[in-house]
Amino acid sequence: MYVCLCKAITDKQIKDAAFNGAASMRCLNKELGVATQCGKCAVTAKQILREHHSQVTQFDPQTTPNYVDATLGKAL
Repeated sequence: MYVCLCKAITDKQIKDAAFNGAASMRCLNKELGVATQCGKCAVTAKQILREHHSQVTQFDPQTTPNYVDATLGKAL
């Protein structure tokens, strides 16, 4: 389902970003461009992100990929 019509971002893209380590709207904003135009998608995107992280019961650094901020070049 499309979450952000302005940037053509789907719920799957948001879930994939969360799986790859995006932990906040700021991360989604930088990685995908979510909520950078009209902002109507912000509530739904945040809900998808929250649902993903509520399903993750334990953080295992060996199996959980790190989110790398490409603009800073370091892991967050």
